[in-house]
Amino acid sequence: MKKILAISLVLLMALSATALAETIVVMPKLVGIPYFNASQTGAEAAGEELGIEVIYTGPTEGDAAQQVQMIEDLLISGIDALAIAPNDPDAVSPALQKCAEEGVLVVDWDTTANGDDVKYSIHQIDDTLYGQVIWDKLVEAMGTDEGEYAIVTGYLTAANLNTWIEAGKAYAAEKYPNLTLVTDPVASDESAQEAYTQTLALISAYPNLKGIVGVSTPAPIGAAMAVQEKGLQDQISVVGSCMPTDAAPYLKDGSLDFGILWDPGMLGRLTVYVAHYELNGVEITDGMEVPGVGNITLLEDGKTIIMGPPSIWTAENVDQFDF
Repeated sequence: MKKILAISLVLLMALSATALAETIVVMPKLVGIPYFNASQTGAEAAGEELGIEVIYTGPTEGDAAQQVQMIEDLLISGIDALAIAPNDPDAVSPALQKCAEEGVLVVDWDTTANGDDVKYSIHQIDDTLYGQVIWDKLVEAMGTDEGEYAIVTGYLTAANLNTWIEAGKAYAAEKYPNLTLVTDPVASDESAQEAYTQTLALISAYPNLKGIVGVSTPAPIGAAMAVQEKGLQDQISVVGSCMPTDAAPYLKDGSLDFGILWDPGMLGRLTVYVAHYELNGVEITDGMEVPGVGNITLLEDGKTIIMGPPSIWTAENVDQFDF
């Protein structure tokens, strides 16, 4: 409770210090990890370009209760739009519905909210395609389409992570039926250290393990740390979603085989532009060009916006990226 109150006080002070005509709040699942730091840079840059106030704020851990409290405080202070990456879509749903009732535009980004709670859902990528790419890269790294593998995720309630996992598992069941998932996805709570600990436990419990999929940005890093420590680079392949700057040393020593992601700064930028366009009556259309992002895809539901295809980091190309 003290942590929530402290966060709320800082939030209220930040809001009271600004009084621009348009205020867009971008709320990640948590602040302080490289992925969401990069998203912040992109979101704030877009705000400067548009001449609007962008407040990038979120909990210090992946806690839906903290997000709800922060939303309540934001409503008291007055905002025009909220873009949220919910830690638990059901837990934040009443707060998002209250936003809509009070005339605040609500969109989700990075992680989906319940569909009825948002005007737009801003996706990094086509979820099904992303899951398929990750599992294809797992098989490529393993050098075989059979054997045991495990999944290290972030939070078990994260809708985007669960969607990618289910897409990948369904794809593998059809294309790679001889892959064997040894256990349910293991939570790392968005911590590389926890992913490292969980991977050591998986290695101990499943001596025939050939592959690990990490589906939150700290997860494959922590898994690679464990593989590196055990000297198992030639036995266990690790792939997953991670930042190239974090991934570089592990890609180069072979403890991480592939990183698969997108530019999170670009995602933050797109989120702000979408909210700004909607607030100002600019129609969002399939194929429209967004400054600094490129051409986006608007699906037939008129709600889902997809930024673009994934990028793949390897030992050979990782130094080309600076985020």
